[in-house]
Amino acid sequence: MAVRVDQELRESRGPRESQGPWSLEWLGEPGVPGQASGPGDLGGPAGPGGSGGSGESVGFGAAARALGLKSHEFELAVQLGEVHTVTTGLGRRVACEELRRVTAAEGFPEALIARLRVVGTAEGAELLGISQGRLTRLARGGFFAPVRFYINRYRAVVWLYLASDLTEFADRQPELLSGRTPPGLSAALAAGEDWRAAKWRGRRIGQLLAQTEDPWERAAVLASVLGSVELASAVADPHERAYLRQLRPALVRMRPEAGAVRDIIDAVVTADDPREIRRYRAALASSLGDARRIRPVPRPDAAVERPLADRALVPGRPRSLWQKLTGRR
Repeated sequence: MAVRVDQELRESRGPRESQGPWSLEWLGEPGVPGQASGPGDLGGPAGPGGSGGSGESVGFGAAARALGLKSHEFELAVQLGEVHTVTTGLGRRVACEELRRVTAAEGFPEALIARLRVVGTAEGAELLGISQGRLTRLARGGFFAPVRFYINRYRAVVWLYLASDLTEFADRQPELLSGRTPPGLSAALAAGEDWRAAKWRGRRIGQLLAQTEDPWERAAVLASVLGSVELASAVADPHERAYLRQLRPALVRMRPEAGAVRDIIDAVVTADDPREIRRYRAALASSLGDARRIRPVPRPDAAVERPLADRALVPGRPRSLWQKLTGRR
């Protein structure tokens, strides 16, 4: 998975260079009116500078082909705000005007490729000219956030980083690339601290919060990193908890056959450090306060939801065969 994005993009390109600028006909699907969203938005309301507008749009697959991106590369581009999406009656799509903006940007496609370049520990260490061990220590210390992860065949978590994040860190704190590890960091690492998962969660939550202004949906995003016990403690109302579970997005896409790795992925996406949990609970409480002021959660009809055991039999109604067999009255 740590294959260089620029190499993959070169392999994925083909028709676009030979056929010239893309078109709806080349993409192979009709245009659909859509409402453009703002920068960093993955399909929510329009951002600053406009309330959205009508125009033609295409599906994610067609948009990825137009930009010469594979599906996972396009997904990353959307998450990072490199490609903005639109909301249509067919779901989230990409406005054709947005494709024109991206392809007309200076340095396309090389500049986009560079911003999407993802590296693993070995390639990241080579990029910075340091040992893999030092890069891992810096990552565990929280000096930069992973952008993705996967589980390898040994069921170990493999973290991936944006190459641009690593080079920006190197420019910002070059003193950490050589010499002895600072005593504070050494002590934290010796105590077992590892901020990679927390940093990834924070980055992912920020991306998801950018998708919506709806307070209940925002609360669901914040609730998505809390375990069931923490969520029950933070949200006492069972109807509100059920509504948050219904709305919460998936932090990662998980294949149905994930099986044995599901527990590992659940551990990565769930906050476990007390300090991190307190921060998310505080943010969730604030978001819930906003949501409750705007509208209550949908509550089922009490008559429909009453447990069967609580329903009194109508006088004179004959017992059913099942009641007779079980001795129920």
